[in-house]
Amino acid sequence: MLTGELRRQIDSIWDDFWSGGVSNPLSVIEQITYLLFIKRLDELQTLEEKKALVLKRPLEKPTFPDGNDPDGRPYRDLRWSLFKSFEPREMFTVVDRHVFPFLQRLGTEGSSFAVHMKDARLAIPTPALLSKAVEKIDAVPMEDRDTKGDVYEYMLGKIASAGQNGQFRTPRHIIALMVELVAPTPTDVICDPAAGTCGFLVAASEYLRREHPEVMQDPDLRKHFHNEAFNGFDFDATMLRIGSMNMVLHGVEGADVTYRDSLAEGHTADAGHYSVILANPPFAGSLDYESTAKDLQQIVKTKKTELLFLALFVRLLKVGGRAAVIVPEGVLFGSSKAHKEMRRMLIEDHKLDAVISLPSGVFRPYAGVSTAILVFTKTGVGGTDCVWFYDVDADGWSLDDKRQPLLSDDKLGTRPAAELSDAEHAKNNLPDIAARWAARATTERERPRTAQSFTVDKATIAANTYDLSINRYQEAELDDTVFAAPHDLIRELRQIELDIQDGLVELERMMA
Repeated sequence: MLTGELRRQIDSIWDDFWSGGVSNPLSVIEQITYLLFIKRLDELQTLEEKKALVLKRPLEKPTFPDGNDPDGRPYRDLRWSLFKSFEPREMFTVVDRHVFPFLQRLGTEGSSFAVHMKDARLAIPTPALLSKAVEKIDAVPMEDRDTKGDVYEYMLGKIASAGQNGQFRTPRHIIALMVELVAPTPTDVICDPAAGTCGFLVAASEYLRREHPEVMQDPDLRKHFHNEAFNGFDFDATMLRIGSMNMVLHGVEGADVTYRDSLAEGHTADAGHYSVILANPPFAGSLDYESTAKDLQQIVKTKKTELLFLALFVRLLKVGGRAAVIVPEGVLFGSSKAHKEMRRMLIEDHKLDAVISLPSGVFRPYAGVSTAILVFTKTGVGGTDCVWFYDVDADGWSLDDKRQPLLSDDKLGTRPAAELSDAEHAKNNLPDIAARWAARATTERERPRTAQSFTVDKATIAANTYDLSINRYQEAELDDTVFAAPHDLIRELRQIELDIQDGLVELERMMA
């Protein structure tokens, strides 16, 4: 969590960019990320120098070599700790003409990081703004990875638009929960087909470091971790650069973050390649049939992006692979033929493990739509016997546009430092989700449908046209009498709302 002082520091840097003529929020984030990355490179070099001094041996992996760059500037001048003291015009010259070309040459030849950094450009217009930004960023204490992540999330939170820019920001505690659900192993090949800033991949890498320290000790596992384990797609060049830098800053050297329009391109080459998928893809309504990958249309014939992404996840997973993905709630109960077929396929042809219903405020201030986490395993031969449902009431944060924490830092997230009381659980359900998930095949089978979590057998779900809305099965208990929850009318109204939205999207497309 960021302190108030740290927030004020970031706000001040942001305001400087705004008043200095850089008004596009993504451009601001991109330029600040470049500066954070440049600062981090110097910190890594300093760490290597200290190690070499203690061990009395030469530097193993110097970021800044001895000698001069191709333009004759000493490489030492390119280090943050040195150029931050330069006069503004000299600093601007060094960063623009030497540091950024150095970034463009950085990285293993042919790596995704090297490819994206070839387009890295300094977009800060004046020496005065650059000097001010460097001075203020230098004053921000970001010694550990968690603080860097908090700073970055806070900057993303300053983006006000919900559509084009809001879709890639998933709250970090929701990401952490989803990673816990799929529990990546050191040999997994992980993919996010809508990677954005690579938040899911970063969280998966942190999970592996924490839960499987052998990934850094075994040479083969370490090579896999750095070069094969993490894969992401996006069709926004800015996001690709930010995502690649984000992975490097979090200690993953060779993540494969590449340009791809996931729904428009065929996936024959990497079909069945990944063992874990984590994603919160953008759901933008409908696509034209002509612009949709034909191999996805073979799985489910639809123009709805949320169903096409589900088809994509199934396509990319290897047999036995598992996924935790966010979907809009319309996927759970939509009445169209494509909706029903997609749900039927997950249940009958593969193994649907869980439906975790999220409260509508989780993605505020971007959007107030209700969503759910689907957890499933690709089998190709079925395997669903019971589906585990959990109705999340609270995630530890207020569900309004402010999204303020409801508990102290040590009581937030999926792994709080202390056990939560009943009153605290009412404000943060995430630890309970993780605990009950582990018991989904044992004691959870015995819970009544009046509980916050319960299981429903496949036959019952099939009899309800594969409806996965928790309201369909949840029961209410009043005065020792159990009643079926009266949510059919609410569901019908939501379906009408979805149909109206689809009609408006189609009308806009026809009028364009």
